[in-house]
Amino acid sequence: MQDTRVSRWYFGGISASAAACLTHPLDLIKVHLQTQQEVRVRMTGMAINVVRSEGFLALYSGLSASLCRQMTYSLSRFAIYETVRDKLNRENKGFVGGFVGTPADLVNVRMQNDVKLPVELRRNYAHALDGLFRVWREEGVRKLFSGATVASTRGALVSIGQLSCYDQSKQLVLATGYLTDSILTHFLASVFAGGCATVLCQPLDVVKTRLMNSKREYGGVFHCLTETAKLGPKAFYKGLVPAAIRLIPHTVFTFLFLEQLRQHFGVVVGA
Repeated sequence: MQDTRVSRWYFGGISASAAACLTHPLDLIKVHLQTQQEVRVRMTGMAINVVRSEGFLALYSGLSASLCRQMTYSLSRFAIYETVRDKLNRENKGFVGGFVGTPADLVNVRMQNDVKLPVELRRNYAHALDGLFRVWREEGVRKLFSGATVASTRGALVSIGQLSCYDQSKQLVLATGYLTDSILTHFLASVFAGGCATVLCQPLDVVKTRLMNSKREYGGVFHCLTETAKLGPKAFYKGLVPAAIRLIPHTVFTFLFLEQLRQHFGVVVGA
């Protein structure tokens, strides 16, 4: 009888955090592109503008908030998915993770977008905890959950596109008999999962980013939707390429780290 290993409940959060450290600059550029009212510069131009105006380290603005988000949002999604996947449907597990991670996501978006604002309009959060405290103190608890509905729905779609598609893709690859449970299998399955997640969640991701970065320009989710729609259908897919360039590598690194943690430090179960 051969022993197999399954992930511990917190492995997803650790893996997603490690992946975020590698892909954070891409996430920052994506946020900058999504918050443009009109398409003025593309991905490369935006990256050059940030580095020229604020320096290379500006590409890592908001990293602490991003890690905080991964250890709430991603940890919740993976933990629920892997421990009770047979008891909860896909929508429930993603929805919970999205809601839990909303405050950190809000601070993350603001810290990333700060570098392109005029100096007098910047929020200048020192780090994630400072941002969370200041939002609570200056704008109230409700603001911490601004965009929570959209973020939660997005979390459900990401879970379907990322976690579920990864499992299915991995099973299909293994079923061919040509590949084993190896890094190559994990890579192929995660690339497909990242692509599915990007296409599914991009429209809601744009709305979520606009809501979280707003200074009361929008009366709510539907107001933000209608205002974004005025810019045309393409507005909902603004930043699709950088989103894909960010989310697909993030998905790949997350699952590569997760599988290595599972194989080396997971819980041993008799097969």
